[in-house]
Amino acid sequence: MSAALNAPLNAPGAEAPASEAELAGAVRDAFAARESLAVQGLGGRAASLRPVRAARPLSTRALTGITLYRPQELVLSARAGTTLPEIEAALAGHRQMIAAEPPDLAALFGVATPPTLGGLVAAGLSGPRRIGVGGALRDQVLGVRAVTGDGEVIRSGGRVHKNVTGLDLCKLLSGSHGTLAVLSEITLKLVPRPEASLTLALPVADVAAGVAALSAGLGSPYGVSGAALLPAGGEGFSGPTALLRLEDFFQFLGRRGDALRGVLAPWGEAARLEGADSLWCAVAEARPLAAAPEEAVWRLSLRPGRAAAAVAALRAAFPAKLLLDWGGGLVWVAGPASIAVHGAVMAAARAAGGTFTLFRAPDSLRMAVPVLPPEPAPLAAIGARVKAALDPAGLLNPGRMG
Repeated sequence: MSAALNAPLNAPGAEAPASEAELAGAVRDAFAARESLAVQGLGGRAASLRPVRAARPLSTRALTGITLYRPQELVLSARAGTTLPEIEAALAGHRQMIAAEPPDLAALFGVATPPTLGGLVAAGLSGPRRIGVGGALRDQVLGVRAVTGDGEVIRSGGRVHKNVTGLDLCKLLSGSHGTLAVLSEITLKLVPRPEASLTLALPVADVAAGVAALSAGLGSPYGVSGAALLPAGGEGFSGPTALLRLEDFFQFLGRRGDALRGVLAPWGEAARLEGADSLWCAVAEARPLAAAPEEAVWRLSLRPGRAAAAVAALRAAFPAKLLLDWGGGLVWVAGPASIAVHGAVMAAARAAGGTFTLFRAPDSLRMAVPVLPPEPAPLAAIGARVKAALDPAGLLNPGRMG
């Protein structure tokens, strides 16, 4: 076995093809030699999921640049290694945005590298606006180009909003963490950036009250585009606080904000915060979690109505740090990086009928425990067939999700 098999995912010497053709050639060479590949962008999420140990690190960092931008059609294509700040800078000039509000989690992982578009799509990462128009990041992917595990270049979708292309590989590759194919280019649909925003901050008694208030706001007709809960306060708030964001033309926000405050009145008096972009950026980046560098971080996905019970179970098991987003459907958790604490997180997710992701942890913990829940046998069988079709030798990010 080659000593290179223990090269970390973010190895500085990773091969970095400068074109899709070179990328396909590198994968074909690895396939011919049956050498596994640790696929990465800039390596910012190397501490997530299970550590990858492969014969060669392969980076998309040199595949950069926006290849198509049609503001009038709300469509953008960019190579996989293009960074999020570069894309957002281009969109800012036309007051447009990616609806899912993909987060920059560099601070959470303790790195200085910004996320790449390929990395965000491969991880399926969405921010607070996931609950609004547009949904998850995968729902905004119009098309992809990618290289399969045997070096074949594939294309799915296109560069228009209405595509009829058979199997939707765009959604299949979104969230696959580079285990099915190496993304080389992604096409996204965009939305106009709202003219203004208004945030309501509501002090609440506890998590149950906070989630109930968020649910009431989301069920109202006022178009809430962000619904988060800071169970321990922070970010300038002294105690548990529910946050609800409205976005629209400036002239309509005041009336809508007053109406939403009326909906929230059973839980208390909500304060109005104009703008608060930095606050929502903090929520997207999980900064209110205040996770210490040595702590592990998990994400729980569950029905908002189960969030309070899950939080109670977590707090009973260990001194959990918490942040809720998506109206309570996403629960960020930070705590000691131990097998016992991980077991408590898995148990809380299972009891709530939800799922978990070991999002950040030391290699020793990630190697010792499941990083994702096991799939039901029928789904696992389908997944195995898809993996065999796209990565027949199992060379791409081996073990990343297993």
